[in-house]
Amino acid sequence: MSDGILDEAYERLHRTGPEYRGWLSNHGPMAAEALARRGHDQGLHRWLDAYVTRLDELPRGLRPIDDWRGALGDPKRAGDWLAYFDRELRERPWREVLGTWWPRLLPGIAAGATHGVIRVGHAVRALLENDRSVPRRVELGQALGYWAARWQPVPGADRVLPTGGAVTVAGNPTDPEADDGPDVEAALAGLPRIPDREGGIRERLGRLPALDGWPEALAALRPARTPAQAEAGLTALAHQAALGYLRFGHAEPVMLVHAVTAPTAVLRTLPVLDPALWAPSLAAAWSATAAVTSVYAPPRPAAAPAVAAMTPAEVFARAARHGDAHVVKLADAVLDAHDATGDRRVLDAAGYAAQMI
Repeated sequence: MSDGILDEAYERLHRTGPEYRGWLSNHGPMAAEALARRGHDQGLHRWLDAYVTRLDELPRGLRPIDDWRGALGDPKRAGDWLAYFDRELRERPWREVLGTWWPRLLPGIAAGATHGVIRVGHAVRALLENDRSVPRRVELGQALGYWAARWQPVPGADRVLPTGGAVTVAGNPTDPEADDGPDVEAALAGLPRIPDREGGIRERLGRLPALDGWPEALAALRPARTPAQAEAGLTALAHQAALGYLRFGHAEPVMLVHAVTAPTAVLRTLPVLDPALWAPSLAAAWSATAAVTSVYAPPRPAAAPAVAAMTPAEVFARAARHGDAHVVKLADAVLDAHDATGDRRVLDAAGYAAQMI
């Protein structure tokens, strides 16, 4: 990966806002990082030439952030949040800023259809490659600012992840069943579906509190008792969500991508977090994947799609040629899942997305 090309791409994108056309997420920084990471940086600026034409200007601030709790989730303060984190990251080490703000932002993981946490995950991965890069620190600030401005909890998730800045792990660590890690596959299989499938994600999430079985399904994932269990649970969550895309992706090929990319982003952030935050991070990622699945996946799966077998490099090269940001980001995520599990079935999810999107 060429550090210079990615940093140049970030500098171009940092003149644009985190959203466009009202509230559509700016996928440019996330896709750019994935393309550069996977060795496709030579075509990155050509891809950006087309992508940036749809974007809006960087939003202006209204007033400085003084009461951060009161400003969370206020999209009118997006410019203020971007300015706040720009200052924070100029004055403090980026790992320190992330460590302070991760537990504050984590309960609002649904922000921007989960794009807040996804953008942070890409930014952290870029900084782990080169944490001396100014554009990469700026990117982390813009990612955190977007997450803060669109901060939104998953309905009912406060039972497993309290809001308000503090995170704890539910359950008794001396429970004799503590050695049993989270059963992700069973928890995903038990998710109910909303009957009214009209509207965007904000409207659909609003229907979850009235959905029969939602509180029980959300609580069905056993909490991680150790950091190792949390990491294993996040790996399993991204893996199983990718396999789920093969069964359900036909219904909402774009939106169901986020059931995979959200937990992948959290997993990528673990190395720079206090291990005490790993279990709550799994709980939050689970709530996001569960919510996206319940509001977008159909009640019954489809037959497995026919996708040409490819190597991981071929899978990503096809996504890069396709050019859609969701296809690129899903291919990037399933390559991580394949590396972690060795299950080549997850690679088919990227090919399937390329067929449908």
